[in-house]
Amino acid sequence: MNDPAPIRVALIGYGFAGQTFHAPLIGATPGLRLELVGSRDPAKVAHGLAARGLPPVAVVEDPFAAATDPRAELVVIATPNASHAPLARAALDAGKHVVIDKPFALDLRQARELSALAQQRGRLLSVFQNRRWDSDFLAVRGLIQDGRLGEVLHFESHIDRYRPQVRERWREQAGAGSGLWWDLGPHLVDQALLVFGLPQRVSASLAVQRDGAQVADWAHVVLEYGRRRAILHASMLVAGGSARFTVHGQRGSAVKTLADRQEAQLLAGMRPGAPEWGRDEDPLIVYDDAGTHRLPAPAGDQGRYYAGIRDAVLGRGANPVTPAQALAVMAVLETAEAAAAHGHGLSLPLSDAERAAFAADAISP
Repeated sequence: MNDPAPIRVALIGYGFAGQTFHAPLIGATPGLRLELVGSRDPAKVAHGLAARGLPPVAVVEDPFAAATDPRAELVVIATPNASHAPLARAALDAGKHVVIDKPFALDLRQARELSALAQQRGRLLSVFQNRRWDSDFLAVRGLIQDGRLGEVLHFESHIDRYRPQVRERWREQAGAGSGLWWDLGPHLVDQALLVFGLPQRVSASLAVQRDGAQVADWAHVVLEYGRRRAILHASMLVAGGSARFTVHGQRGSAVKTLADRQEAQLLAGMRPGAPEWGRDEDPLIVYDDAGTHRLPAPAGDQGRYYAGIRDAVLGRGANPVTPAQALAVMAVLETAEAAAAHGHGLSLPLSDAERAAFAADAISP
């Protein structure tokens, strides 16, 4: 039997996410073909694709025209957060399968509407949670699942940067969906939910710390699971000294110091699938009664997300990040923001049906 024709993809947005992650990962996935890019800067698209050895594609300047273009079967939305829901709605109404870069939408209402529309149209809807396939997370999650640490009571996940200067970009300007929590929080939350499930309560503190900052650039969120605490932290003023993951259990502790290298590799122009792709030389350090152990981290491979999307569209596999999972992440993001504003912990505003759907969609990366 002959392989099916490649799935034709429209990528809307060719900023940092589109250029650094989506275009290279789509281009490296057998069975997907980047057909067109929605961008107001055709020269930038042509130069960026050529620099990565990717073939030229058509460029459509109107993002809504790109979202509904008949040449595409799958639409990938990598635009500013406020435009995610309108573009996804247009693409779904046009009969397209849709991938949305995180966050899913601006709030739970939009997320629920998109989930219902995708189900109504019979189309795949997924959120690009690429860091499920990071080496650091795979190492830590595997250790927790193996039970080597016993019951885990303290889980700490950091994505810290050192960028003391505020940049002129939409993520750092006042507006819905901007700020560090909405930028990095979706990764932190999604990983924690994959390991521990839905929390009983969420407490949070958000702060504006850098001179000239307009939106929160420091976030500290605690997910409560009975006596277990999952701490999610992000900051723009950390020059060093913090570990990516710290885990304490009844039978031992683990520390993963350095983060996955795939983003740095992509920024350096490495092609996904290259011999060094995703390789992580920083070990997972485990402390227990027997002493200190250094365990090699597995290689990361964010390309597995798009391989999963291809298989799901073809009916050969499950959606790698389902709307139910994405809805749960949105609930935590929104609840953390409300908890920070009110100064006390809050429970998630999810229905019993939404909680059950999340539990049913527990997919291993």
